[in-house]
Amino acid sequence: MTRKAEVSPMEAQRIAVDAVVALTDCDRDAVIAFIRRLYLAGVTDPKRLTFKGLQALSRA
Repeated sequence: MTRKAEVSPMEAQRIAVDAVVALTDCDRDAVIAFIRRLYLAGVTDPKRLTFKGLQALSRA
């Protein structure tokens, strides 16, 4: 059985912020604020945080 690696909360946010900034070249502080709001709303998976961040910033 494959075991999913646990990612710390701070690591999940850092991964998502780094990915969104690299892919969109958006302001890092704005991305951090958005990802933090998502995380506090209950989204804890790094992939999901990144996807939601990219979705939101593509509409902006």
